[in-house]
Amino acid sequence: MSRALSRAGSLLAIACVLFASWAAVTPKEAAALDPFTGYLMAHFTGESATGEQIYLAHSRDGLHWTDLNNGGPVLLSTVGTRGVRDPALVRSPAGDRYWIVATDLRIASGTSWSDAANRGSTSLVVWESTDLVNWSAPRLVNVAAGISGAGNAWAPEAIWNPATNDYVVYWATNSARNGVTKHRIWYARTSDFRTFTAPQLYIERGGSQGIIDTQIVEVAGSVGGYRYYRASADGHITVEASNSVLGSWTTLGNLSHMGISNGTGGGNVVEGPMWAQFNGRNEWALWLDQFATGRGYMPILSTNLGSTRNFRTHSDYAMGGSRKRHGSILNLTAAEESRVLGRWGSTLPVNRIQSYNVQDRYVRHANFDVRIDPNVSPAQDAQFRIRPGLAGASGTVSFESVNFPGYYLRHYGFDFQLAANDGTSTFAGDATFRQVAGLASGSWASFQSYNYPDRYIRHYNYVLRLDPITDAQGRGDATFRLVS
Repeated sequence: MSRALSRAGSLLAIACVLFASWAAVTPKEAAALDPFTGYLMAHFTGESATGEQIYLAHSRDGLHWTDLNNGGPVLLSTVGTRGVRDPALVRSPAGDRYWIVATDLRIASGTSWSDAANRGSTSLVVWESTDLVNWSAPRLVNVAAGISGAGNAWAPEAIWNPATNDYVVYWATNSARNGVTKHRIWYARTSDFRTFTAPQLYIERGGSQGIIDTQIVEVAGSVGGYRYYRASADGHITVEASNSVLGSWTTLGNLSHMGISNGTGGGNVVEGPMWAQFNGRNEWALWLDQFATGRGYMPILSTNLGSTRNFRTHSDYAMGGSRKRHGSILNLTAAEESRVLGRWGSTLPVNRIQSYNVQDRYVRHANFDVRIDPNVSPAQDAQFRIRPGLAGASGTVSFESVNFPGYYLRHYGFDFQLAANDGTSTFAGDATFRQVAGLASGSWASFQSYNYPDRYIRHYNYVLRLDPITDAQGRGDATFRLVS
């Protein structure tokens, strides 16, 4: 072999190794996903005990929504403030990985808005999945740590940026800059939602005007003249456009001509703009949360995003049983939709738990204590959904309240209470029971504790307890029947 050929062969081998290494670490280019068939919304519901967690809703047409998981939360934050708001659903370009990124904030714990904005968490909460139904444990990412005087990190969003071959994650932080303290939008880049670049200023409005909520939608074919559009709550609902995520943006206008603003223009005061394209057609919905009146989300529609004058109101929509607060919408393929509905779409029946030896009485919660009573009012206080045991053991059950979704019957000090699932293994064990043949009658049922298997649910002076059962009275007290 000649020296020239030998050198050429060596260079070719080196090039192959370099290419293989590059291919191994470079994210896949955007893949042509299967046709979209449905829609998934991630949201929170408000400042109730379990409202600041991750909820999901499903729609076939993008306008009429059904609560998933029987209206209960599907993911609970066990990190940071132990509450989350403003969840963003993110799909990888190849459609093989998903993330939820959310604000680390729990107002229901008693935190004031001033403390949350000025002395709050500067981290975001992240979950990761490969199938949209099995999610990692939540983790904190301190994205705003590099911002001088940062008071918080709110309302995160993320979008794939082909120009940099990674994701742009953007959020609002309240901090002082040039002598003015207010919320501005900052961004960082990431390829894995674990390691982030240093934060950079992304959007700043003039004077003292702050900006918190902003969301970008990518428009295939540049309908309206641009590839990207963003809507921001900055006193108005301002719509801007660009052909580059990190490039310059052109202001197209706001919604003041529709009587809609974020406060500066009065009228219908809204926040939390949320984009969604309708499947199979060039039409978009911009969902706006009517928080000032408590009426929840409303859609305005457009077939051409190039001008805010093209938007129109739409009255034929339904948001499901729960109030939906600032979230995001993901268009679903048939395979994704099947997985999501298979996991959270089934509707569990509503049951009451009837006492065996005092048959006019039913298990009910009252001020979060648990007892058996006759003539329960309101009736929902005695209604439960029987879920697979939270501890995950085969053949076990947990009892979820109908009127307090996310709250379960659990023992604490061998007394019973209705408590919010905090996501811990201790809670799961305390709220899990094995249904066995009734101790007083085999045609009824008794419920054996998962983590104290020598004890059973029983009533004593009409109050629910977890006790060992040693006599006939106890066997009667520990026997129940599930009825509709």
